Amino acid sequence: MQERPPRAWHVFVTYVIAVAGIVATTGVAIEILRAVYPDMSATTLVRTLPGLLALSLAASSGLLLTLVLVVRPVDPARFRLRPGWETGPTLAAMTLGFLALGQALDSLTTVLGLADRGALVLIRQALRGAGGADLFGAVLVLGVGAGAAEEVFFRGYMQSRLREHWSPAAAVTATAAAFAALHADVSAVHMVLAFALGLYLGFVAEISGSTLPAIVCHVINNIIYTLQTALGVVVVGREANLVAVAVGAGVFLVCVWWVRRTAPGPAPV
Repeated sequence: MQERPPRAWHVFVTYVIAVAGIVATTGVAIEILRAVYPDMSATTLVRTLPGLLALSLAASSGLLLTLVLVVRPVDPARFRLRPGWETGPTLAAMTLGFLALGQALDSLTTVLGLADRGALVLIRQALRGAGGADLFGAVLVLGVGAGAAEEVFFRGYMQSRLREHWSPAAAVTATAAAFAALHADVSAVHMVLAFALGLYLGFVAEISGSTLPAIVCHVINNIIYTLQTALGVVVVGREANLVAVAVGAGVFLVCVWWVRRTAPGPAPV
């Protein structure tokens, strides 16, 4: 008897469970931090590098534990964790497109005077000046761990399951919105950026038929961002950021054109 795919609302229930799981694992992480650093308040701890890494690890664990405990069957094929049609050059174009989009959006927030708001400021403060073992740990946790866990959950599980019921565009948009909501902060800047990036990652996963290219894009982007922030390699000045917006947008559009051009059939989104 063929397995009946779960209904679309089941996917959103799983998402709510994942959010609750993140809250729980984050609470545990904070208590562990307070035990290790008894002289520091919870507010101060979350602004430090150990705090940032602990909370990021907790969030990644919450997402993956939800999949292991709630989703059945845990089959790599259903998470599209197998290579698609993408070749090496196409995967490079997908990744370059994501990096270009990220830089364009980051520079745009600077031009608009929004760069010093919300959670992104805390992340930059915690990473600034990190080196040695601290930087290596940040690359592993923020770059590899967070990037891979988020893609397995959102593009591998959520988008793939919604795709069984909805059109590709609707599945990509809904997943990007859920991804953005998970990155919400008081300024909403992080959420808007996450939504735009989530749309592109959804496009990459959908056009390739695999979650793996989206994982590669996300992990490489997070690693580069972590290294740039720690080493202080940033675009400085309004004019330089305007150039970065224009160049990043141009490179992004060329990469999207290349990926669509090399796709073996009509682009699904």
